[in-house]
Amino acid sequence: MRRLFLFLSLSVLLFSCNNASTNSGGTSSGGTISGAGATFPYPFYNIVFRDYMRLHEGITVNYGAIGSGGGIRSLRDRSVDFGASDAFLNNKEIASMNGEVIHVATCMGGVVMAYTLKGIDSLRLTGSLIADIYMGKIKKWNDPKLVRENPGVQLPDLDITPVYRSDGSGTTYNFSEYLSVVSPGWKSVMGKGKALKWEAGIAAKGNPGVAGIVLKTEGAIGYIGSEYALTLELPVAKLKNRAGNYVDATLETISAAANVELPVDMRATVTDSGDPNAYPISLFTWILIFRDQQYNNRTKSEARMLVDLLNYIISPGGQKVAAQINYAPLPEQAVEKTRRLIGEINYGGEIISPYKQLNSKSDSVAQSPENDQSAQSAPQSVKDLQNGQSLQNSKNVLNVTSKIIPAEQ
Repeated sequence: MRRLFLFLSLSVLLFSCNNASTNSGGTSSGGTISGAGATFPYPFYNIVFRDYMRLHEGITVNYGAIGSGGGIRSLRDRSVDFGASDAFLNNKEIASMNGEVIHVATCMGGVVMAYTLKGIDSLRLTGSLIADIYMGKIKKWNDPKLVRENPGVQLPDLDITPVYRSDGSGTTYNFSEYLSVVSPGWKSVMGKGKALKWEAGIAAKGNPGVAGIVLKTEGAIGYIGSEYALTLELPVAKLKNRAGNYVDATLETISAAANVELPVDMRATVTDSGDPNAYPISLFTWILIFRDQQYNNRTKSEARMLVDLLNYIISPGGQKVAAQINYAPLPEQAVEKTRRLIGEINYGGEIISPYKQLNSKSDSVAQSPENDQSAQSAPQSVKDLQNGQSLQNSKNVLNVTSKIIPAEQ
């Protein structure tokens, strides 16, 4: 019951992020920043936005966790100030935005394979096995291929119930991109994308929806953000990386995946990294905004508020929040390149916050918005969110809808 309550708490928070600001430091003329998109980073955004509001009296940050696809559409429609996505925009999507979009990386995370099998607390999987499960080729937990990968584990004679996202999802994109790299069969049949035509399984909306179905279904397996699995105390499989090592999704293994040269526009995928310590389904997540903020009667003050929020998220204070709730902070290279991108945001050609080279760690601390006032400490996990004001005020509990697709016989 306790884990189910936490699931419902996450579900409430998924659709209600209208947090009230408190008077605990910082001054501002006031205003509202609105965003929508990915559910994957929602626990991080909920807390880092709350802390920002505490430091800036009068500013409210509203965020709707509706999925990466919904966030991109909302930004394209100019109905929000920023979108959020776990998949960067491809060239075709960028052309459809009718304005140049900047990708602001905010943190890193891992997509884990969570499962429910009574008495099984250790499981090893490869990308090929995962692909075969989701294509309906492996239907039983005691399939010989799974047994060979898990010596000494008594896997049951039980149907596998794969759970997938029903909504357009950056989590699905990263999951399917990884499988397209490691499984030729998956690449030719399923491919990669934010939404796929699934061969078998149960559909659920958002990371909380998938996690909730897995939690309540014996024999289920689903791909979700690692923080959701941690919150619901769901076991997750060790995944075999390109070097042949079985690894868990930890801050260290996720960060190891970014040990590559990143592009200047920060549109990078880090799945199936060659680093021997890397977790294979690691990813960046981004906030998306228009480079030129002078549109739809937006004021220069509103543009400055948004840029200030972005600078706070990638500051030492914001990144500390990420680490405290089990997201991997941005590596130094990513922070520097993201700072340069934020420095390109303008209002009708006038740069809002010019990029400045940081020469030392002390410079970084001095530049951090949290240094203006003592920042509020973040809770150790999203379990603390169940006591938050947004939960107390919200009556909009997620109704998980699912559709069962039988595997091919």
